Formats: sequence, C-alpha cells, structure tokens
Amino acid sequence: MAETKAATGLSRIFARKSVAQIMSENEKSELKRTLGPVNLVLLGIGCIIGAGIFVRTGNAAALHAGPAVMLSFVVAGLVCACAGLCYAELSSTLPVSGSAYTYSYTTLGEFAAWIMGALLLLEYGLAASVVAVGWSGYVVSLLGDFGLVIPPEFTGPMNHVTTLKDGTTLTTLFNVPAFLVTLVLACLLTIGISESSQVNNIIVAIKVTVIVAFIVIGGYKVLTHLPELSKNWVPFIPENEGEGKFGWEGVFRAASIVFFAYIGFEAVSTAGQEAKNPKKDMPIGIIGSLLVCTVLYMLVAAVLTMLVNYKELNVPDPVAVAVDSMGPQWAWFAMTIKAGAIIGLTSVILVLMYGQTRIFYAMARDGLLPKIFARVHPKFQTPWINTIVVGLLVAFAAGMFDINVLGDVTSVGTLAAFAIVCISVIWLRQARPDLARGFKVPLYPILPIFGILSCVALIFTVEQRVLQFFFFFLIGATAVYFLYGMWNSKLAKGEFVTGHEPAANELPHKLD
Repeated sequence: MAETKAATGLSRIFARKSVAQIMSENEKSELKRTLGPVNLVLLGIGCIIGAGIFVRTGNAAALHAGPAVMLSFVVAGLVCACAGLCYAELSSTLPVSGSAYTYSYTTLGEFAAWIMGALLLLEYGLAASVVAVGWSGYVVSLLGDFGLVIPPEFTGPMNHVTTLKDGTTLTTLFNVPAFLVTLVLACLLTIGISESSQVNNIIVAIKVTVIVAFIVIGGYKVLTHLPELSKNWVPFIPENEGEGKFGWEGVFRAASIVFFAYIGFEAVSTAGQEAKNPKKDMPIGIIGSLLVCTVLYMLVAAVLTMLVNYKELNVPDPVAVAVDSMGPQWAWFAMTIKAGAIIGLTSVILVLMYGQTRIFYAMARDGLLPKIFARVHPKFQTPWINTIVVGLLVAFAAGMFDINVLGDVTSVGTLAAFAIVCISVIWLRQARPDLARGFKVPLYPILPIFGILSCVALIFTVEQRVLQFFFFFLIGATAVYFLYGMWNSKLAKGEFVTGHEPAANELPHKLD
C-alpha cells in the first residue's frame, strides 16, 4: 500500500504510508477491549461538551437563526454523525490510534495529508483562539461581579466598535485577557504538564454539571415567568433579511457556527481498538453521544433564548449574560456558572494547543515541516520551539481578531477535514477491499457521500470574506508544500520514520 523507496516526479505527492509503517511509528502496548456502548457514549459526551456551547451559541442566535438556533444544532449533529461513522470505520481498519493526518497519509497520499495538516491548524490552533476569547468574556464578567473592571478597550478585538451596556460606543484595541491566558498555558506546555485521569474526570463533571444546572435552574425561571419570557420567542424563526440572516437560510448558516460545539466527537472513533464489540458498540457510542449532546444543546438554546432576547446574545459569554438576567437573587448561581465555564474553557485551550503542537511535531518528523518543529527540549522533553510558535500564533489571533471570524474559519477548516475523512473511507473501500474492518459505515456509499456534500454545503454558507481567507489559506498551504514539503519529505526520499509520539488527537479531546 505504500513504498519505502524514493518516489520520483509528481508521483511523490501520492506517496502513501503503509499500515505496517504507521504501526512502527506509533508503537504502544496492546490495548485491552474493555469499553462497552455505555462507556463510549459517556466518553463522547465528555469530549463533545466544551467551548462551543459556552461561546458560539449566542453568536449564532443573535446574527443568524434567532430562537430557531435549536434547529441548527440538529442540522450540525446530522453532519457530524456521518463524519463520525466514517471516522469509526477508519479507526477500526487502520490499526493505529491516529489522527485525520495519519488517515490521509495512509489512504489519499502525502499531499492530502499535508492539506489535512493545514486544516487541522484551523481546527486546533484557531479553535484555541476562539475558546480563549470566550474565556476572556467569562473572566471579565466574573471579575465584574466582584467589582473588578478591566477597561473594555482591552477586552475586544483590534479596531472593533462595540456598544456598552449604557449605550455608549467605543473602539476596542486588543483582547488582553485572551492573549495572556494563551501565553501562560503555552509556558505550561513548554515546561511539560500532564493531566491525570482524576483531573480529567473532575473537569468533565464540572462542564456537564454546569450545562445541566443551567438547563434545570434556567428552565425553572422560564416556566415560572412563561407569559413574560415567551415574548422572546416571537417570532421563533425571524424573517429572512438576506445574506444568511434569519429565516431558514439563517438556520443553516447558524448550523455552520454551532458546528463548533461538536468538535471533539471523533475522540469516540479513536477508541475503536478498546471497544468490546466495535461493529456494534462504535455506532452506538458515536450516534448515542451525538444524540444526547444534541438534546442538551437544544435545551440550552431554548433556555438561553427564552431568558434573553436573541438580539442581545452576540457576545463571547452568552450563558453568563443569560444567568445575569435572572436577577440579583440568583447572583450566586451566576458566579457558579461562570466559574465552572472558566475552568472548563481553560482545559480546552490547553489541550487544543497541545494537539496543534503534536500535529506540527508529526509533520516535522515526516520532513514536511522544518526540523526545528520536532526539536525536543533536553530537560523538559517537549517540542519547545514548536510550542512557543503555536502559543504566539494562538495568542495574537485571540487578541486581535473577532470571535465570529475566528469561529467561522475554524468551522470551515473542520468541515473540510471531515469531508476528506469521508472521501478517505470511499477511497479505501475501492483500493483495499481486502482489509479487515471492525466496523463498516452503514448504508455505504450513501452516508459517506451525504457527509461530503453536507460538509461542503455548510462551508458555502459562511461569509464571503471567510471563504476568501480560506481559499488563500489553501493556496498558501499548497505553495509551502511544493516549495518545501515535497522536497524534504522523508517518505518520498525512501527514509523510514522511527520514534514514537502520541497521536495528534489522542490527548486533545480528552479534556475538550
């Protein structure tokens, strides 16, 4: 399936790694098959619930869908289900706990792997910036509850005009809290930090508890004041204003935004080697966790848009705005929700940045990026230069850019990556029908094709400026490959890559 001899000419861009080679690069002990369907569903819930629901739901409701953002979660969930089943087949076919980068290298070839690596920069790197901006919003809100006010000029993107609560407008200069938190976490990653399973479980429990508490207590507030608050749902689907603003067009536009809330579900597919019965348990784990999270997200959206008029939710911290609206008697609850969100979002920034550094590490180890990205610190045993570069990129993006633009670019990159995963399944079915598959996508090829088309369709719902950025980003990434990566690829030279580094998406989603 792949050659270790040197590739020549343009054929090198289609050079593929063999399963045996990838297994050698990712040597690890035999994994025990101990996870049943319930374990996989719970794993998925813990991984999926994260930054998206705390950060991007308000933007989607305020700018595009109104209260009908609930329906947007259904659309995004269906798209993720198709991609998730494709991830499950690949993880059960290729016997490594690899990332989408690894899958692409093994199926579609080196150039596709390079493009996937570039897309993962958007999925991990920019996603960390989005979460950092959301973290900033919750921190500013919580500090305000204690009378500590950060000048608003330093809590927003560069040269962005914003309206304060008193109706005055000002131009923000830089998001200092978002910038600082990413730098601090980058320093921790450079020194080396490991998260124990106990800490992971506590953080996941906090996130889920915060979501459930908001639904229960916020729902109680809604039910006891239904005649007054129900006005916020009129109309449920605001009239279409064109350009993806409201109406059904807005619902689908919002789906590409709230899609961010599902990033992390592929962690279930990476557990394929540990499932007791992959053919039965994997689809239950993926679909079950997506179904539970979709219901939770719809309930959050319902309570959110009932408590506060959707027009007021275009903020980095929509849940904080909603709980603040419940009145001073609920101040303790508001502070609890904000503190829980901050804890959860901090861990998400950390693991997304970790994931990005390991993706760069893997690409540098393969020769597709300069060796400096794979240089390990002699004392800390971390790819320290790589981590510093990632930290600076994430920090400046979080400090300078608007959360809506960052979030849209992240979603577009992730949707494109998911489409490639669906294509990989189709290619591998045709090229290697002989491979043993612990799980097969049902209704093949309908679901993979639907996954490709739905991902592409959601991509083209975003703003024109985001599509333009994405287009030029891909051109730039392609240019870098042909100018550097293609000529330095170890696989194309016939060099066998050795050594072990955790798979790029092995740890990041554990705390997402």
